[in-house]
Amino acid sequence: MNFQIKDDFYLDDHKIKIISGGMHYFRILPEYWKDRLEKLKALGCNTVETYIPWNLHEPEQGAYAFEGILDIAHFVKTAQEVGLYVILRPSPYICAEWEFGGLPYWLLKEDGMKLRCAYPPFLERVKTYYETLFKILVPLQITHGGAVILMQVENEYGYYGEDKAYLTFLKNLMISLGTDVPLVTSDGANAESFSCGEVEGVLQTANFGSATVEKFSFVKKKQKEKPLMCMEFWVGWFDSWGDEVHQTGDTKEHAKELDEILRQGHVNIYMFCGGTNFGFMNGSNYYDELTPDVTSYDYDALLSENGDITPKYEAFQNVIKKHTQLPEARIFEKANTKAYGTISLTRKTGLFENLQNISKCIENRYPQSMEKLDQGYGYTLYESNLKYETSIENIRLIKANDRAMIYFDDKKAATLYDRELLTTHEFIPSLEHKNKILILTENMGRVNFGAYLEEQRKGIDGDVIINGHKHFYWKQYPLDMKDLSKLDYTKPLQEGEPGFYEFAFEVTEATDSYLDMTQWGKGCVLINGFLLGRYWNIGPQKHLYIPAALFHTGENKITVFETEGITSDMIRLTDVPDLG
Repeated sequence: MNFQIKDDFYLDDHKIKIISGGMHYFRILPEYWKDRLEKLKALGCNTVETYIPWNLHEPEQGAYAFEGILDIAHFVKTAQEVGLYVILRPSPYICAEWEFGGLPYWLLKEDGMKLRCAYPPFLERVKTYYETLFKILVPLQITHGGAVILMQVENEYGYYGEDKAYLTFLKNLMISLGTDVPLVTSDGANAESFSCGEVEGVLQTANFGSATVEKFSFVKKKQKEKPLMCMEFWVGWFDSWGDEVHQTGDTKEHAKELDEILRQGHVNIYMFCGGTNFGFMNGSNYYDELTPDVTSYDYDALLSENGDITPKYEAFQNVIKKHTQLPEARIFEKANTKAYGTISLTRKTGLFENLQNISKCIENRYPQSMEKLDQGYGYTLYESNLKYETSIENIRLIKANDRAMIYFDDKKAATLYDRELLTTHEFIPSLEHKNKILILTENMGRVNFGAYLEEQRKGIDGDVIINGHKHFYWKQYPLDMKDLSKLDYTKPLQEGEPGFYEFAFEVTEATDSYLDMTQWGKGCVLINGFLLGRYWNIGPQKHLYIPAALFHTGENKITVFETEGITSDMIRLTDVPDLG
């Protein structure tokens, strides 16, 4: 088959209206892909769109992952079986409220690295990754019997830069590696963004959530005799830790805008189904302050985080059926959820007492960033003896991100966050600190949008200044939480210190559930070794979604890593989520 862009989109010389929904395979367990895709098809859509995150597919330089939740080929083939076309967005940078905008952390190990521009070392890393990625993507194109009809060159580049050599490099690289479906970009519908993000011979699409008439009018002037497409029709928004409430959109207004988009052109609904920022993969924004995103990527989408149909789904379906014939009516059952009830604490142990069991100590004269320690995500603990400081009057962390908990002789003295790390922190002079200092740093999620991408080294990338002088000689413990199997629960847990809390329980029938974390402070949760995500009592998210596929028949273990010492002797699994 052949897909072309002329005055409109054509499939084998017949006009086709693209009605697409965004769904990120890497935010949804593969056991649920078909269910979500079938609901997309029933909505009246003929296409599914997804980003492709470089940082998951090449987690360490030269090491690739395309299995399980990262099996992009299986996802595309599943969509094709359901009867959907596919739009792929494999650009090095994806934004997507995703950690570092999809860029791999290890790019920052190299001093002087420049991102999203024609900086030769960056281009070489992209080229090497694409040479592996496109061996998988090329056979999935519609021209090869697959379902992929469009691919994106870069993502909202007009908001970031204006390096045309970089954009041309990406376009030519994709073509040289076998891309023969049409290429697109997506940018904000304004003159500067569109001009900066333009690539010769590539269709420009726009991202917006309102003012369709105005936005499409602008695009039409730029594109002239080309189809109009909203590549991201924003129908909700994401939540950041500390937001007062869960973000929601105006369904009635969005339905009106969708009607206007489809009257004039083509659409990709962002998001159709958001999913979850599993692990430590949430992104952050930085405007006036650091605002990390929560674990849920519900996005107030048409499907809820666990795949339930919402009133927004039904409202959009009523609009879509005005522009295309819907598939034969199908009734979807509400997703099963279960309140497993209250589970009592099984055992607990301290972090400081287990450092040697769950991390490899790296000694150095001066502290090193997470990236320099070959660590991508999680926490890093820095420990050093105090020989000359009889009392601590002040301390300052140079080039440190994002959050640091400071302990003297295992007793917490301060928690510094964001810009507090840049200033001198005063201590009470009467505090006599004797033996050692420990600094537990947390990567809250690398910024995924804006001008700070190159400033995202985590942990301590500079110096620790104590009483005005640099302090040297550090033991460093990377804590990525990937393997906690060697935790020694016979070790004590001192009150108030970071620690691990294990809960064991039996499951006879696996069903979706939600973990209530309202009685805890801050940290992360693992279920049967799978890193579910973060929690934080500042909200708005209070419950973590646990897909049924993560439960085992028989014994299950939930491990909570709590940093603030705000704990409970029990946890509760409920059937109703509280996102704020």
